[in-house]
Amino acid sequence: MINKTKIFLFAVAFFISGIANSSFAQSSSKGWQSLFNGKDLTGWKRLAGTADYKVENGVIVGTTVMNSGNTFLVTEKEYGDFILELDAKVESVVSNSGVQTRSHFDSSGNNGKGKVYGRQCEFDPSARKWSGGIYDEGRRDWLYPLELNPTAKNAFKVGEYNHVKIECIGNEMKTWINGIPTAFVVDTVDQKGFIGLQVHGITKEEQANKKVYFKNIKIKTSNLSPQAFPAGIYVVNNVPNNLSGYEKKDNWKLLFDGKTSNGWRSATQSAFPKKGWQIKNGIFTVLSADGKEAANGGDIVTKDMYKAFDLSFEFKLTPGANSGVKYFVTLDEKTKGSAIGLEYQVLDDERHPDAKLGRDGDRTLASLYDLIKADKSPRFTHPIGQWNKGRVVVYPNNHVEHYLNGIKVLEYERGSKAFKDLVAMSKYKVWPDFGEAKEGHILLQDHGNEVSFRSIKIKTLN
Repeated sequence: MINKTKIFLFAVAFFISGIANSSFAQSSSKGWQSLFNGKDLTGWKRLAGTADYKVENGVIVGTTVMNSGNTFLVTEKEYGDFILELDAKVESVVSNSGVQTRSHFDSSGNNGKGKVYGRQCEFDPSARKWSGGIYDEGRRDWLYPLELNPTAKNAFKVGEYNHVKIECIGNEMKTWINGIPTAFVVDTVDQKGFIGLQVHGITKEEQANKKVYFKNIKIKTSNLSPQAFPAGIYVVNNVPNNLSGYEKKDNWKLLFDGKTSNGWRSATQSAFPKKGWQIKNGIFTVLSADGKEAANGGDIVTKDMYKAFDLSFEFKLTPGANSGVKYFVTLDEKTKGSAIGLEYQVLDDERHPDAKLGRDGDRTLASLYDLIKADKSPRFTHPIGQWNKGRVVVYPNNHVEHYLNGIKVLEYERGSKAFKDLVAMSKYKVWPDFGEAKEGHILLQDHGNEVSFRSIKIKTLN
């Protein structure tokens, strides 16, 4: 005979368990809204190019079309702060795609074909592997190439679904690919806009009829809790002379506060120069002296000295200008002009004659002056009169890297035989053990031309 009491108790337990599981499912999805119903493209519209978008088996499938520009399937609604998650697949290494955030449409752009512009989380299956990087579509080009976070380059898998997470909260945009933190940008441009799915424009037959897939697209716009990034990831902060909360916790500090010369002094005296340098509107400017090196205010250096560090700065050149950012400056050498040190060259390559001197272009912009030429692309060099971002990283093991606008343009080993051989062929051969000091000042050069600096920040490395 069946024990009715046991059956009743089992049924009650099953019912309670069902309620608990149901409550968990509801709470885990609380606040999330699906942007795709799995059946059709309700709530979406196509903009710009002529690529095809269809729904197949509960998935949005975009297909490339020859001679089409970039094509976007965008939400009809606009969003401000949000967390967006989705799964995306790119079937071929010759394809390209991405997700637009807080983006906009200019109907008159591209000769009347229309232009979508705004920040994009990139899907890049090419050999450079910049998936998860942040690209400013139709406007400023790359904001966060994955040269700045190379450990994340292998996160994206070609031919497989990848889980993508994008946070846009306040001025911060962060991305993850398959749970791996990839990019972090602080930017005041665009507080709201549409979400968009991209099929990249193509002009080659090998790229035709290639598909990209999107599914499980959901967004949360309230009660947002930012996910923390682990320490040590470089942040592109486009707010001048600013450190984000993450950067402060990651031990970055400003070398220029945007208002005063605190922390700086003359390279030849204990005080800051009384002339030749100007601080105005958050910008540090060395004034023109008709190209006469150190003839006006002279070089300035940090009061502190540094051993291993990550140094970032923005600079803006006037036509024909020459300057530099030097490191491991000891001030022990006696010179008539600029102080001696390893130099990140800051130069108008087209107009200043120094670009044609030296050996094999080793005096051009972002080069290690008179020693190693910067391998840079015109695409990643902003025009004269616009701000460029420089970066120098000196690791504790004396490996050194130069970056220009997020792209690594050279690297070397300080103190190595190869380094010593380069010094022996340079103007620095007269200085014993040049560039090998254990520590030194950071220097901004007065080369007699007007050059501006801002957002100078540093992090010591252990």
